[in-house]
Amino acid sequence: MAKLTVVPTPVGNLEDITFRAIRTLKEADVILAEDTRTTGVLLKHYEIRNRVQSHHKFNEHKTVGQIVERIRAGEKIALVSDAGTPAISDPGFLLVRECVQKGVDVECLPGATAFVPALVASGLPNDRFCFEGFLPLKKGRQTRLSEIAEEERTTVIYESPFRLVKTLVQLSGVCGKDRPVSVSREISKRFEETIHGSLEDVINHFSEKEPKGELVIVLAGNDCREK
Repeated sequence: MAKLTVVPTPVGNLEDITFRAIRTLKEADVILAEDTRTTGVLLKHYEIRNRVQSHHKFNEHKTVGQIVERIRAGEKIALVSDAGTPAISDPGFLLVRECVQKGVDVECLPGATAFVPALVASGLPNDRFCFEGFLPLKKGRQTRLSEIAEEERTTVIYESPFRLVKTLVQLSGVCGKDRPVSVSREISKRFEETIHGSLEDVINHFSEKEPKGELVIVLAGNDCREK
């Protein structure tokens, strides 16, 4: 059946993929990939030889219409990002939206994403939480930080190793140095670790030990009493 299938891929260990995801990739007429080189490693590992096409934030605005028409014409298309679930702080939303608006079937497989393991491992309340993804780099950043400081739910933020300490310092400035936080890095990889403590503690840790890899910040809410 012709449709768009959103396929989560491993965030670290290549074994973190479902049998269903592998079958879907093998059956697709074409695989849309954020970076064909990164996806190529996964496909080679599982001996998947289907056609791969580049689909990233720099070209997705121009190609979504063409892709929808190809699905309408009978193609089965799989969408992957470099790691995790497409459209979660990755390309994919525009294509999914276009398919929905044009009445094209969309299926999203369950699977890997970075923020769920980080949230669970944080030990912070997770019955209700707020996912922020990447914060704005400039315009609107201070406003967003102020909103996060007042948020009563646990907040999840994605960050790069180059901006981690700066972001933690900014959070400390609006939340106070004692706000509980955890930072997870290299999720599902060999050097995976989660650092817990107050904002001050975690800032000191990463000021002494240079952060590496993809990072997830999990910040306690403003109402951070024991649940």
